[in-house]
Amino acid sequence: MTESGSHIIISDLTMAYGDFVVMRDLNFTIGRGEVFIIMGGSGCGKSTLMRHMVGLKEPARGQVLYDGVSFWDTDPVEQDRIMRNFGILYQSGALWSSLTVAENVALPLGEYTNLSPRQIQEIVSLKLSLVGLAGFEEFYPSEISGGMRKRAGLARAMALDPDVLFFDEPSAGLDPVSARLLDDLILELKDSLGSTVVVVTHELASIFAIADNSVFLDPETRTMITTGNPKTLLKESHDPKVRKFLTRGESS
Repeated sequence: MTESGSHIIISDLTMAYGDFVVMRDLNFTIGRGEVFIIMGGSGCGKSTLMRHMVGLKEPARGQVLYDGVSFWDTDPVEQDRIMRNFGILYQSGALWSSLTVAENVALPLGEYTNLSPRQIQEIVSLKLSLVGLAGFEEFYPSEISGGMRKRAGLARAMALDPDVLFFDEPSAGLDPVSARLLDDLILELKDSLGSTVVVVTHELASIFAIADNSVFLDPETRTMITTGNPKTLLKESHDPKVRKFLTRGESS
């Protein structure tokens, strides 16, 4: 852990759609200030797990705890307080096409704060500067590249200075250079903001570049196989599924 203390604890979590169990018996801890990777092959439930963690889907069983508070066992007011500390970057960036980049980033500030328009403008300029988009405030999403849209989505996710940043396949659709730049940006923001970062991805380059810790989900057994720093798992894990994933089958 990069800082003392556990920030997020997943305890005996089972995810299901009706009678169909996606994953069962998930148990892992995310340290405060860590970059934590949820990894595994396609269809293993990575994005579904993130949905459970951000309050979009209730688990069939088990708990998601933030600083010791069980999210799904507390009252709606406390749930809302916890969720206000989340920032989420979706796969597509999920920007409103009819709003400029600046208006997209300003949206949560106008919705959830009592800041004046001038204060909001100052914060928007700061967040866009942090992600390298100073000067693009008046551009629309259709007028910028895919990598820039991801960075604009990241600026919006950071607008309320969240304790936890969630990224769902942040490198999806990006060329290798843009993906690497986004990885570098994630690390810079983690260091400067001190946020805990949870990333859903299957991209090996990103996994090895940014991860402090991880959990590996297996679709065949419908549970987790292991947790740990991916670089350490690559060196020390004897599980063939983990080794095949982390080497893309190039070694045993």
